Amino acid sequence: MITAETVRRVTRATADAAAAVGVLRRRGMFDPRRPGEVIRSLRDASIYGPFTTVLAHAVRRDPHAPALVDERGTLTFGDLDARSNALARGLAGAGFGADTVLGVLCRDHRGMALSLLAAGKLGARVVLLNTGFAAPQLADVAAREGVGAVLLDGEFLGLLGAIPATVPRLLTWVDPADAVDTAMATIDALIAANSADAPPAPRRPGGLVILTSGTTGTPKGAPRDKVSPLQSAQFLDRIPLPRDAAMVIAAPVFHGTGLSQLMLGWALGNKVVLLQRKFDPRATLEAVVEHRAATLVVVPTMLQRIVDLDPEVVRSADTSALRVIFAAGSSLSPDLSTRTADLFGDVLYNLYASTEVAVAAVATPRDMREAPGTVGRPPVGCRVAIYDENRRRITQPGVVGTIFVSSGLSFAGYTDGRDKETVDGLLSSGDVGHFDAEGRLFIDGRDDDMIVSGGENVFPLEVENLLIARPDILDVAVIGVADPDFGKRLRAFIVPAPDATPDPRDIKAYVKANLARHKVPRDVVLIDELPRNATGKLLRRALEELD
Repeated sequence: MITAETVRRVTRATADAAAAVGVLRRRGMFDPRRPGEVIRSLRDASIYGPFTTVLAHAVRRDPHAPALVDERGTLTFGDLDARSNALARGLAGAGFGADTVLGVLCRDHRGMALSLLAAGKLGARVVLLNTGFAAPQLADVAAREGVGAVLLDGEFLGLLGAIPATVPRLLTWVDPADAVDTAMATIDALIAANSADAPPAPRRPGGLVILTSGTTGTPKGAPRDKVSPLQSAQFLDRIPLPRDAAMVIAAPVFHGTGLSQLMLGWALGNKVVLLQRKFDPRATLEAVVEHRAATLVVVPTMLQRIVDLDPEVVRSADTSALRVIFAAGSSLSPDLSTRTADLFGDVLYNLYASTEVAVAAVATPRDMREAPGTVGRPPVGCRVAIYDENRRRITQPGVVGTIFVSSGLSFAGYTDGRDKETVDGLLSSGDVGHFDAEGRLFIDGRDDDMIVSGGENVFPLEVENLLIARPDILDVAVIGVADPDFGKRLRAFIVPAPDATPDPRDIKAYVKANLARHKVPRDVVLIDELPRNATGKLLRRALEELD
């Protein structure tokens, strides 16, 4: 029996697909005069998955165009295709194939890209491992995901002590300082020893598992098994990513931000620059200048460090080619968006997304100029709604509730069988927020970060956004700690700006003058650096454990 709800969903899906095609056509990624290329790309996606499909499209377009720049030089799309063919053949010869789960533990460089491409050509499943994880977390993830081999940079060999020695290790990058056994297998050796001819096509795409940040324990796995090429329209609808230019990616490729923009960059014919395996703000700015980059991809903490550089250094850098700064991965304060616009012009685009729900909303420069702090509006194919604690939909502006999202990229459950709450077909993002009268979305905080102090609800983000705008504060975090009278009290951890010594009494008075009394931190602690993971997310538990 076909229900009215089924009809609504089909109608909505059809409308979303038509709108996505319109976006891709407008951005030059869909050419109605070449229907054969469109059909071929859709077929490739059903066999190899999105990452390898994007490369195949770029090779057909121009195999000699520069595709990737890292510390070892430049590779064209044709180079990547040939080398990943040889690596796939080498992995197959070593006994790995469509039934293998490959753990990939790499920083941003050609080894990461070649590992993902070869896995796609084999039909092997990939688990992207976080370079910031501790050894116990890696071991737990490898066991849960059934990892059959690990492709990794030499610097991380010491983290694999708890993973059985029967799980093969294959090196993707080696520095002399790593002091690895020269007899260890490397992807370079496999590539050199095998044919660059295309291997046989797999029966089906292997799929990809992106891990959550693991800020509160063992990271969970969010699978991305089926991704339609049409879903790239979610990024392109409100973000004018340039074509045939240079894209500097500073965000880690093992997470959704860096990975999605690497694929989109190639799909648009861009040269992707991965010149830093470890982030350095000045070197990133220099890469933008050297390559006349039109796009810079960062997480907000990276952007913060760039705008905190000596003003003369930033002003003397010729960034006139820059058209888009793409920021995602954690909250972006109103102060940071304003300072970025002052330095680079109206080029900042803030993506609100998560590992689970994927794309939710995009804030354009105009959005952030008119409504500082907003994360914008949902792009094509995405829906966002806010519900109260009884899961009744909130429609009034300014009323805070739990954010739920629907997008074609949303996952269907964690790899351990657990799931996130769903209401009306929308998935919980884990955040609370509100809409303004113009329909722009604001994030008030994480649902589990809310602090109840003296019976009043406080979200740390509001206090943090207020304090980070002070010139004497470089970074800030606010947490709740046990209090015998109030249940919880607020404690602010402050990283002072260079040559500054914020006065805790002045900090408290400043908050009291700008926010409600119950939002004033009872404790102010000066600290050299806040604990953050590789994607810039604050590790609040580490702060809670500090005495």
